[in-house]
Amino acid sequence: MTAADLLPAPYILFLTGAGVLIALVAWLPLALRRLPLSLPIVCMGIGACLFLLPQITLEPLPWRYPHITERFSELIVVIALMGAGLKIDRVFGVRRWGITWRLIGITMPLSILGIAVLTEWALGVPVAVALLLAASLAPTDPVLASDVQVGPPKTGEEDEVRFGLTSEAGFNDGAAFPFVHLAILLATAAAAGKPWLVEWLSYRVAWEIAGGIGAGWLVGRAFGWLTFHIPAESKLVKTGDGLIALSATFVAYGLTEAVHAYGFLAVFVAALTFRHAHREHDFHHEMHTIIEQVERLVMMLLLILFGGALVSGLLAGVTWADAAVAAVILLVIRPLSGWVALLGYPAATGEKWTLSFFGIRGVGTIYYLAYGLNHMAVANAERLWGLAGLVVFLSILLHGLTVTPIMRSLDRRHGRDPDAAAAPPGERRAPAD
Repeated sequence: MTAADLLPAPYILFLTGAGVLIALVAWLPLALRRLPLSLPIVCMGIGACLFLLPQITLEPLPWRYPHITERFSELIVVIALMGAGLKIDRVFGVRRWGITWRLIGITMPLSILGIAVLTEWALGVPVAVALLLAASLAPTDPVLASDVQVGPPKTGEEDEVRFGLTSEAGFNDGAAFPFVHLAILLATAAAAGKPWLVEWLSYRVAWEIAGGIGAGWLVGRAFGWLTFHIPAESKLVKTGDGLIALSATFVAYGLTEAVHAYGFLAVFVAALTFRHAHREHDFHHEMHTIIEQVERLVMMLLLILFGGALVSGLLAGVTWADAAVAAVILLVIRPLSGWVALLGYPAATGEKWTLSFFGIRGVGTIYYLAYGLNHMAVANAERLWGLAGLVVFLSILLHGLTVTPIMRSLDRRHGRDPDAAAAPPGERRAPAD
């Protein structure tokens, strides 16, 4: 028997690694809840260590696997959007969601404008490429922002900061898509000499936004009725199986994309509508728990691959100009645009700065950039990936190291016990009605 025969088969190694990953999914949030260290930082570090091993020859660089990168990041964002919608307790309303409209209608467009101008001026990229970068880097990520979002359904952990960041992350992924499509249209129209404004306004803006909202509402209503209100013993709530939330996620996204509307927007609207069908039912806990566990599992896998990409050359082409641009995006453009949006809003100064500061970049950025590069020809795409990867890496470090002390301080100012707020979902659950 040779030494090679003694080595485990790749399939056995895969099963072992999957088991370890699932154990970490369950254990790490508990272990890190009081530390100034986030789960994404740990996952990124694990990935870097794994892919530095000489036995692992795979280099998970996004430009080598463009379609896998797009689809895998798309899946994670879709699942995260359902989770974000299900855990929001606040009833939807124009005035009650005023902070959301400010962050979506002011902060995100200002961020896109600022990033586009900055990247075109500092990096010398074409307008279409600058706009694609801006649309990819502007939205707050619904996946990595979980540490600053509201708690599970009915826990009452919904102060203005947590609600604002959760609702912003839910809506702005859909709201950023028109700008991604605008970048693609500008690139293709310039090459073909075709008009683009009418198509963008009528199809990419008016129809796809309206279609996404409408489709999400219809799917949410249908699942809400089937789950809670169908006059029969066969209604879905009787199963007690939270997997129905995953079903609603995929149905809402699939049907909406089939009619060429914004599936991200549809999933979040479907989640809000589903939650509204019977706001106080304990079954929302089961649905949210399933979504949260699946989201955490696929998120950790992506971040392990991202850590592997970092040590495989993702940042090899990054220049000092790129680093300066990344710092300005995170430390100037997002905080400043957030502060402008919140001028005159009735909130404490510390809350406004917290809302402005936590513009976390992550999986959404990876998806949008992959989508854009798969639909338009861009020279030197590796440099764009390097800049985007640097922004995501710095965001994970910056926000991950500051989220625990900042949110604990916020809880103390509001008279809440930060240790109770950091407890796992099972320890925070509101009593059943």
